[in-house]
Amino acid sequence: MNTKSENYLNECRAALSSEQTHSLAITANWAHVDKQKVHADWDELYREMVPVIGVLLPSAEPVQALIAEHYRIVSRFYKPSKKAYIGMSLFYGEDQDMMKFHNGYHRNMVPFLAQAISIYAEANL
Repeated sequence: MNTKSENYLNECRAALSSEQTHSLAITANWAHVDKQKVHADWDELYREMVPVIGVLLPSAEPVQALIAEHYRIVSRFYKPSKKAYIGMSLFYGEDQDMMKFHNGYHRNMVPFLAQAISIYAEANL
């Protein structure tokens, strides 16, 4: 369960939107990113995550190592701030296509990512 205030979560949503819009504008819609490679790397990462969902806490060191890799993949597009990265985890649960995609790996992938990303962002960004 998320214990952050709705105001803070709205700030995170706004940070994601602002940072992505800026990044898209200055990079010709992320022309520098090998999107096929990124999606292959995310697929591999999410497959590594599946066995730990429901077994390890999102704060567990092995989970946080996986989230560090997630952040490295995201950073191929741009380096999101703490709030934008948390905003991304919210987006995964609020956008139907993103929720369907992520939960296609595991029915609890989205809430697991939301908790794990929040912990990682607070500790590292």
